Amino acid sequence: MILYPAIDLKDGQAVRLVHGDMEKSTVFNDDPAAQARAFVEAGCEWLHLVDLNGAFAGEPVNAAPVEAILRDCKVPAQLGGGIRDMGTIENWLSKGLQRVILGTVAVENPDLVREAARAFPGHVAVGIDARNGKVATKGWAEETDVMVTDLARSFEDAGVAAIIYTDILRDGAMGGPNIHATEALARAVSIPVIASGGVSSLDDLLRLKETGVISGAISGRALYDGAIDLAQALAALKG
Repeated sequence: MILYPAIDLKDGQAVRLVHGDMEKSTVFNDDPAAQARAFVEAGCEWLHLVDLNGAFAGEPVNAAPVEAILRDCKVPAQLGGGIRDMGTIENWLSKGLQRVILGTVAVENPDLVREAARAFPGHVAVGIDARNGKVATKGWAEETDVMVTDLARSFEDAGVAAIIYTDILRDGAMGGPNIHATEALARAVSIPVIASGGVSSLDDLLRLKETGVISGAISGRALYDGAIDLAQALAALKG
């Protein structure tokens, strides 16, 4: 199981939110590229980047820090937030991003997801953010009536590289991930599922791994707070 250290970008800084609330942000590093380098030096194999402003704006906002991370770090990175058209997808992949994460458009324009996955095999992931089992869009600000499993299954034949499943009520709260819901989703689809939201301890990571069906986990606040030692966690997940 791959551990993805998260760098959430707001106003050019690395921050963490609680329950996706932009008004409840904590700045952890005003130099996101330096934070990314620290994660890479600890041994991470991937980076997970989120343009929080972009998720609300519907277009990239924190391009400069993302580009700095891509220049400085030689591990693959995935990025979500404000990626809603083919031009933006092509632009990011041309700059060295390994994987784009499509969230809002997966609900509003699923044909774009299919088109992108065909055009860039292995480089397109779907981000499914959920509150009480229903998908939320536009930076989690809008709740839909779409059920998580229904949306995931609709992309079974699209060729997407992964589904990143975030339980909004767990995100940033350090209360543990929703293992039951994440495992259920992973068993319902053949697409690799990455867990996000609430990962707060090494035990959480090991419990996700023990399901045998979850391909990755994203952690942010726990790494910044020191609740998870990245090098130790990477070693444990390889064991």
